[in-house]
Amino acid sequence: MLVKAKNAAKFAARLDTKTKNDAIRVMAKRLVCDFEEILSANALDMREAEGRLSPVMLDRLMLNEKRIKDMADGMMSVADLPDPVNAVLSDTMRPNGLIIQKRTCPIGVIAIIYESRPNVTSDAAVLCFKSSNVCVLKPGRDSYRTAKAITDSLCRGLEEAGLPSELINLVPTPEREAAAEIMKANGLVDLLIPRGGAGLIRACVENASVPCIETGTGICHIYVEKSADQDTALDIIDNAKTSRPSVCNAAEVLLVDRQIAHEFLPKLKKRLVDDRAEAGLVPVQLRLDGYASGIIDGIPASDNDFDTEFLDYILAVKTVSGIDEAIEHIALHSTHHSEAIITNDSAAAGKFTLQTDSAAVYVNASTRFTDGGQFGLGCEMGISTQKLHARGPMGLAELTSYKYIITGNGQVRK
Repeated sequence: MLVKAKNAAKFAARLDTKTKNDAIRVMAKRLVCDFEEILSANALDMREAEGRLSPVMLDRLMLNEKRIKDMADGMMSVADLPDPVNAVLSDTMRPNGLIIQKRTCPIGVIAIIYESRPNVTSDAAVLCFKSSNVCVLKPGRDSYRTAKAITDSLCRGLEEAGLPSELINLVPTPEREAAAEIMKANGLVDLLIPRGGAGLIRACVENASVPCIETGTGICHIYVEKSADQDTALDIIDNAKTSRPSVCNAAEVLLVDRQIAHEFLPKLKKRLVDDRAEAGLVPVQLRLDGYASGIIDGIPASDNDFDTEFLDYILAVKTVSGIDEAIEHIALHSTHHSEAIITNDSAAAGKFTLQTDSAAVYVNASTRFTDGGQFGLGCEMGISTQKLHARGPMGLAELTSYKYIITGNGQVRK
């Protein structure tokens, strides 16, 4: 399969923009038409996952007709974006008359190893296709049937558009041994992107001999600075923690300035615990440091709680002496994904954004916006937490490299 993908990459690199956009629209329509087949496969995955996955992870795995339509809409939005390939980044003439042009180009074969998020299948496929790359998809066991149904649908769309199905590939087994082979497929895989939990990402980064981009586990922080509007802070924290706790841009750690802790923490408990329980919603479990425990009820936090991506209705809460301690704590415990400050002090906001070294740094907004669609990228391949090549939400531009085109008229180097 990898050999066929490598050969298909030569074909993909020659596709023009209209051909790609037309094919994407056909694939998106095919996805909607095939929703019953996809939902049947998803129902089998859901049945097998019950009792093994937590409720929030089951929600992440679950598809319905609306979610499939949202996946198709995401594909359509990618078709409307500019083609990232063959764009001129710079064009200069040297004193000797050489014209040196820096131009974007596809990477080649991009492998994506991911866990139980079916929408990654269509997102990864369309981004790779639009950027003239060939994708190799390796989903986890929990979502394999669903991913296969989605991939089969997309490949039918490719064939309807008159293009070879080898442009989108699904590894023919959910077994982990296949992932290990991909990690070592030098010469056949040009880039590996892991998208999942800390264990998957660590396995790829530590074991891959092919180039690998480290995507983010999200230990995302929100710091409520002493000047913050507290109602605004509660709205942002509620959204960042509870709107979808199973995703990497959900808040996991809350830092609160001690000067407002006695006033703010009771409001926090009422909003996230008491009000949610009264409304029949899952209350957030607050894991509190010693100072916070003296103000509100909760579970005493362990040291590990400030280094954990819970992906659940759990929030670690720490009080800090001020912005310097907040920045220092984030530097020690962050995965460099997304952090936010809630403040009405412009100097504090400037200091926080300057000194916080993460891919996305927010002022008075929820970390849940760290997402390709929300950033105007159509959809995303993942959130890169490294600094080389790509950082933050990875869209079309991050799936290209570049090369230099040098034009002369007989120059030789002396």
